[in-house]
Amino acid sequence: MTDKKNSEGPEAAAISRRRLVKYAGVGATLAAASPLVGGGSAVADSGENRRGKAGDSRGRVWRAGDHHVHSEYSGAFDTTKNPPVFRKGADAVYPIVTNAIMAKNFGLDWVMCTDHGGPTHSKVNLEQAYPDLLRSRALVPEVLQFWGMEFDAPAMDHHTLMIPHHRDEAQQLFELESRFAKYDPFPADAGRDTEAKMVEFLKAAKDMRRKPLVIAHHASRSATGLGVYGQDTPREFRNGNNAAPDIYIGFEGAPGHQAGPLNGGARGGYGNYPTHGGFDQMTALVGGLWDSLLGEGRRWWITATSDSHVHWTRGGSDFWPGEYSKTHVLARQDYADIMDGLRNGRIWVGTGDLITGLGLTASSRGRAAAMGETLTVSARDRTDVDIEIRFRPLDGKNANGDRPEVRRVDLIVGRVTGPAASLDTDTNPTTKVVARFGPGDWHRQKGEYVVRHTLRNVEGDLYARVRGTSTDEAEPLADGLESPWDDLWFYSNPVFVEVR
Repeated sequence: MTDKKNSEGPEAAAISRRRLVKYAGVGATLAAASPLVGGGSAVADSGENRRGKAGDSRGRVWRAGDHHVHSEYSGAFDTTKNPPVFRKGADAVYPIVTNAIMAKNFGLDWVMCTDHGGPTHSKVNLEQAYPDLLRSRALVPEVLQFWGMEFDAPAMDHHTLMIPHHRDEAQQLFELESRFAKYDPFPADAGRDTEAKMVEFLKAAKDMRRKPLVIAHHASRSATGLGVYGQDTPREFRNGNNAAPDIYIGFEGAPGHQAGPLNGGARGGYGNYPTHGGFDQMTALVGGLWDSLLGEGRRWWITATSDSHVHWTRGGSDFWPGEYSKTHVLARQDYADIMDGLRNGRIWVGTGDLITGLGLTASSRGRAAAMGETLTVSARDRTDVDIEIRFRPLDGKNANGDRPEVRRVDLIVGRVTGPAASLDTDTNPTTKVVARFGPGDWHRQKGEYVVRHTLRNVEGDLYARVRGTSTDEAEPLADGLESPWDDLWFYSNPVFVEVR
């Protein structure tokens, strides 16, 4: 049955430039006609690709997106009145369609509206914001626009709550936000702000027929030191992932607000303890929390977002969606397949369009696995595992007018040893940089650079991941006020190897 309400059919092509100007403003409308920046992938697929099912790899290419973007519906509430009165534009300022237009301009194939909650915000989303999302989908059909919110997670910092695209998506978000978002009740309810309520929320999401995704935002922004965590802790990540492993799937490796230094602020808004190369300490530290979670065999992925509220040229700390950070998902141009790619770790992330494509495969005896997948090898043999890294350099200039170059690529490997002895564990001492590659170590093949390395005599379960940089830093250093354009990195998600 056709979903007429949410359909983005041929009639969208007839939307007039006048309507774009009305809803998005002249500047954003002109940007909509600009060429894509940073080598974004094609945004229109054939009908055959759209007919693919989850697990079907046909038609999949790397599709750049951003799951953390704010609109004017990140506003404020007058709580002196009952019910509270909502005012648009108090925190973020752009219409939903403006964000979609700028996402298209900077080469994104998909984007997500993630506005802040607040008292009775579930009704604002349902009655005011969602109709604007539908209008934006019609005005900018080239960009898939997910519905969801920046969820006020009980006992934790904010999280993406991404809703699958379907006829009743607005009602699905309303149900979850009104039942579980900690700031939605009016008057306030202290019982909403507990870890038990967070686990209850994740279990409720897991039991839904159409399963959402939950991804932690700026996980260490409230940390006061290296390993001195704030609102989000290793214990909470583990308990949430245990409760709903196919729902609660990861955290932002590179948080938004990366333009902070351009206006004298902290990169990412990390004013207590800084990011490293633009990445959260939980991701950037080799052998740190992310590696600890992976070392348990958890399928826990990282992403990169803009957290766009106000562009830095207007005094904010943000880039436009896709202008600086991108989350690349191997998928068809299809809502369901992009969510499937996110759920299953077919993801790599990058900043400043240092590269536009990344491949990581592990192979042995004719079998192979890529990012998010698992290669199974036999314990009966002395098994070598071949690692192949492929990356595609930017052909042209990035959004800053630069032609960035990769100076080094690192291969990082860690052991998978099972559940940690403590839920608070935040290290994996087995994780190491096993090889560093410079320009003399890779060779060009059909527009890509290729690096190969062999892991000898693999005797136990492991994972491998890759990062690369435009800098000469052996490890990403703590960030100061340097321009983010001078400190670019990319990270893959891992490929796993199981010995059986």
